[in-house]
Amino acid sequence: MASYRTRRQFLRDLGVGAAALPFVTNLQSLAAAETPRKKRLIIMFSPNGVVPKTFWPDEVGADFKLKESLQPLEKFRERTLVLHGVCDKVRGDGDNHMRGIGCLLTGAELFPGNIQGGSHTPAGWSSGISIDQEIKNYLQASEATRTRFGSLEFGVMVPDRADTWTRMVYSAGNKPIAPIDDPYQMFNKLYGRQKDQESLKSVLDDLQEDLKKVSQHISSADKRLLEEQTTLVRELEQELKASGPLTHAVPQIEQGIKEENDNIPQISKLQIELMINSFQADFARIATLQYTNSVGGARHKWLGIDEGHHEMSHEPDSNEKVQEKLTKVNHWYCEQLAYLAQRLAETPEPDGQGSMLDNTTIVWTNELGKGNSHTLDNTPFVLVGNGLDWQMGRSHKLGKVPHNRLLMAFAHSFGHRIEKFGNPDFCGGGPLVLS
Repeated sequence: MASYRTRRQFLRDLGVGAAALPFVTNLQSLAAAETPRKKRLIIMFSPNGVVPKTFWPDEVGADFKLKESLQPLEKFRERTLVLHGVCDKVRGDGDNHMRGIGCLLTGAELFPGNIQGGSHTPAGWSSGISIDQEIKNYLQASEATRTRFGSLEFGVMVPDRADTWTRMVYSAGNKPIAPIDDPYQMFNKLYGRQKDQESLKSVLDDLQEDLKKVSQHISSADKRLLEEQTTLVRELEQELKASGPLTHAVPQIEQGIKEENDNIPQISKLQIELMINSFQADFARIATLQYTNSVGGARHKWLGIDEGHHEMSHEPDSNEKVQEKLTKVNHWYCEQLAYLAQRLAETPEPDGQGSMLDNTTIVWTNELGKGNSHTLDNTPFVLVGNGLDWQMGRSHKLGKVPHNRLLMAFAHSFGHRIEKFGNPDFCGGGPLVLS
């Protein structure tokens, strides 16, 4: 019962003594005292594949050892799940870097487009919604699980350009969502307050009326476009209605950190702290954290590495010095994962029922299984935390399971019983079940 606000807690709040518990705890009319816990999902992305020999555990089951790339998770090994054998089987237009990130959370093909990737056919945006947004929409549909933002998309040094290589989150087919990679912009999104919300609401009301008038005099195609704008207005109205007054202290964050390559460690920490604060305020229960982008070329100089990440990932396995550097890079990303897990573990839930890590699962993934081969097989999926009620502390070797089935399993863990997600051809067998 630790994962719920229990009858016992409810009765204690009423001042009912312990001696009365055996007589009243089985009363069905007290079932309403139990409220579902605040499950959360974080999807963390880093690019350019991994070095398999320093990443994947050799063992299967509970008795597994973390190799160098995953060593920072040792403290959380019993709360970690390593899934080898999850494969992105989506094909079609675009190169593997493009499909690797564009299909990663959507499980759907890319639209034809004009973005050229190597010698492959050009492609555009993904044709489907991403699983984080699918779960967000499910949670937002119920008053019991609705939050101010629904989801928050954090970034760290994501390029300013908008193309298939830079987006993994989609609100629908052809509708990518850009991550916010400026911590100060994210701070303003979370804590910026309108001086006069009622005035803004009045403006929105007038805007709705004006849009209705215009819709009577335009073509069907323009009406569809106008409806999209009207939807944005409605969403803003709902956000204002849900925001209300702040009930917790606004965090203090370090000022003056510029968005520059060498500041990636500081930006990472700022974004993680803001994410923790957003969960404390229950602003959202779904979040993504995207480090750079597919083909990301960050130079990890704080690790003593001057070469670009993507450039190094193309080197052959025989180049042992580069393989060591790539392992260092993935070790650093794993340190960010471990830091996020640590902050969740040491942050109590507002209701006093355990820590945030008890109710949150972080999923660390990548667009490729291996950089120099550009394979979409064995795409890394490492999970930390207990938010999905899965048996953790395991290393699995799954063969070649379509990643669509894993995405479905995420949704099912939130009670969203979808029968397919993305390309239905890769949903056979239903959501992935781990034993």
